[in-house]
Amino acid sequence: MYPTPELFIDGNWRAASGTRVVPVVNPANEEILGEVRDAGPADVAAILASAEAGFARWRSEAPWKRSDVIRRIAALMRERADEIARLLTLEVGKPLAEAKTEVVSSADHFDWAADEARRVYGYAVGARAPESRLRVEYEPVGIALALTAWNFPINLAARKICMALAAGCSVIVRPAEEAPACIAALIRCCADAGVPPGVVNLVFGSPENAVVPFMEAAAVRKVSFTGSTRVGKLLIGQSAGTVKRLTMELGGHSPVLVLEDAGVDAAAKTAAAAKFRNAGQVCVAPSRFYVHRSIAGRFTERMVEEASAIRVGDGMMPGITMGPMATSRQRDRAEAMVEDARRAGARVLCGGSRPKDLNRGYFYAPTVLADVPDTAAIMTEEPFAPVAPIIPVASTAEAIAHANRLEMGLAAYVFTQSLEQATRVSEAMQAGVVGVNTCAVAFPETPFGGIKQSGYGREGGDSAIYEYLNTKFVHTRLTA
Repeated sequence: MYPTPELFIDGNWRAASGTRVVPVVNPANEEILGEVRDAGPADVAAILASAEAGFARWRSEAPWKRSDVIRRIAALMRERADEIARLLTLEVGKPLAEAKTEVVSSADHFDWAADEARRVYGYAVGARAPESRLRVEYEPVGIALALTAWNFPINLAARKICMALAAGCSVIVRPAEEAPACIAALIRCCADAGVPPGVVNLVFGSPENAVVPFMEAAAVRKVSFTGSTRVGKLLIGQSAGTVKRLTMELGGHSPVLVLEDAGVDAAAKTAAAAKFRNAGQVCVAPSRFYVHRSIAGRFTERMVEEASAIRVGDGMMPGITMGPMATSRQRDRAEAMVEDARRAGARVLCGGSRPKDLNRGYFYAPTVLADVPDTAAIMTEEPFAPVAPIIPVASTAEAIAHANRLEMGLAAYVFTQSLEQATRVSEAMQAGVVGVNTCAVAFPETPFGGIKQSGYGREGGDSAIYEYLNTKFVHTRLTA
């Protein structure tokens, strides 16, 4: 059974009143799971009123009380991980084991935020005059709007909701329309954990119906967005009228530098696992492989072996290690990028087409490309696909120059057995997160985000909660 996604407003589930209806499609077989209806103007007004009342209530709760509620959300997510993962796989296609890992790891974000809720300390500043007292306080910024993408719907929503709640904000969640039911299941965890009415609200709809009205509303003081750079720029413009606080986690195009002394087998195994995870639809997925000429042949062979060993199919089936792409447009885009690379002179070493044994679903075979010129679209546009272009380089300096030449700066990876090289090259990378001999760069306890046109602001780590807090300075004179 696939549940019909509904709006969550002021602690109640209710059907949306908008006229636009979008089918929710299973990307593994192209069958329609159900449909999601846009919120109407009355729904949007009700959500704003609910969030305002919820903020007034939640900001006055003691931090330890907020912490207890947030931790209960984490516990419920773990209890319901199988159920939420099933919906996640049905909606976006990733293998069930990956979906469950996403749910459980997202619960860790709520646990981290539960601790952070207790650690928002003000401080005193030494005054210049004996009759003065100077102090700094932190206060919740207000209503937060959480705009999430479809590739990691639970994880992206969890990062935003948990810190908003920890700071004392109310939050309006607008997920991607491709993954409504799994997000509704997450919101149910929030409600069942004891989040008061109005503190968490869920809305569905097109940008015109379910984003623009909130961007125009002065009551919405904070926006956290994960998605493309193009859409991020639109939101930045829309925020100007009401001067909203923004966290922008935008597009990436992560370079991988495999240096001359790298362990080739280990580097290829690690890089391939990260590249083809979730069919390449990961914002920090390795996407440009710059490999020293002396080891490029062996590294390429190992990448082809790893790609060829991947079992592609319906993520609900046992043993599947890569599911379909989430939408037909993503699959079509992958095809177009590979064809463009072919025309530019690239060689397809494996994959490069839809799997011949899968005639339904948005599948695309794990693909490795060689001889890819810088002029190919895949070298400048975020691929978001299971396609790995490998480019030999003559030196570390050349690899660094290639890595930093784009205006995107989310993640970068370096493989080397030299501590000196690891230190120098990681320092040279123009990226918000860098992995050395690993592609694991996102944890609840560490800051995550990009630089340049990959955005600004951070999620995770001990500074993330301050994205949802205002700083207030108070000067008190003890004598009037």
